[in-house]
Amino acid sequence: MSTYMREPGLLARDAEGLFWMARYLERVENLARLIDVTQSFESPGFETDAWWGLIKINADEKRFEERGFSADATHIKRFYLLDAGNPSSVPGSLEDARTNARTLRPLMSTEMWRQINVFHRFVGRIGPADLEGDALSRLCTKLKDGVQAHTGITEGTLYRDQGWYFYELGRLVERADQTTRLLDIKYTALQPRGGREEKRMAELTQWNAVLRGAAGYHAFKRRARAEFSPEDVVHFLLRDASSPRSVLLCIRRIESHLDDLRRMYGLSAAGEAVELAEMLREFLVEKPLSHILNTGLHDYLDIVQIQLQNLAGCIGRGFFRDWRPEPASEQTQVQSQA
Repeated sequence: MSTYMREPGLLARDAEGLFWMARYLERVENLARLIDVTQSFESPGFETDAWWGLIKINADEKRFEERGFSADATHIKRFYLLDAGNPSSVPGSLEDARTNARTLRPLMSTEMWRQINVFHRFVGRIGPADLEGDALSRLCTKLKDGVQAHTGITEGTLYRDQGWYFYELGRLVERADQTTRLLDIKYTALQPRGGREEKRMAELTQWNAVLRGAAGYHAFKRRARAEFSPEDVVHFLLRDASSPRSVLLCIRRIESHLDDLRRMYGLSAAGEAVELAEMLREFLVEKPLSHILNTGLHDYLDIVQIQLQNLAGCIGRGFFRDWRPEPASEQTQVQSQA
């Protein structure tokens, strides 16, 4: 066989770097979506309640206090959009993504490397004025566009070897986790006040905002009836087989990628992760959504998030050098150092 056709090996540190680069970039986009949705949930006089829900969803209470911020809307926005010392912020996540990209330079295309550097410089120029009013919505759009540009360039230029699978695994694990967090924000936002019809209209407005945050508003409207229910939205975000951000679709793709790594590349360590992915897929569809909503969607989503963390941990222990989740936050995972 020609040496040209020999399948190159992939170092564990490169697999880990690709996995985390994808997770950090996906986290930037989804944080921008959460911020955009949170802003739409603001009610006059209750702004801090809405924004504090974002802190709780990301399990950042302790870190927020340690960074010296006060519990108000302005400081929470700065914590996530300006504070480079906060690893769960947009600047912190993008810095971590770029650090990984630097170590992966031989595996990346020139276009990938150039785009992530341009995006990094843009985020470094975000200032307090960008966090106010309509400017914040425009900023969130630019952040989403920046990550989507990276995703498109990667799709068109990254070589389809083992590294591609680990990149995709990181992106899908993060996307599934963040979809559950975006859905959960509905239950941390201020409950509608007023009469019955007023409550109904406020609830529909909030669910529409959640769908827009998940980039699924128009797709959902194509499938759902005009008088849709919360159960319809939950089904779309958790179980829809065609929605790119549904948790079920992400888990199915994770399962498929892990099986390919095991079957095509002989990576037997994928076996345990495949089993966990199968269990999570079954958990997602085993109970009627009406039962889940009646017994507590928040608790159900907590279980899904824990199982996603277990799945990510299984991938880390099976393929990377030293997997150590950070105890201070369920949202942020710490990479091992070279």
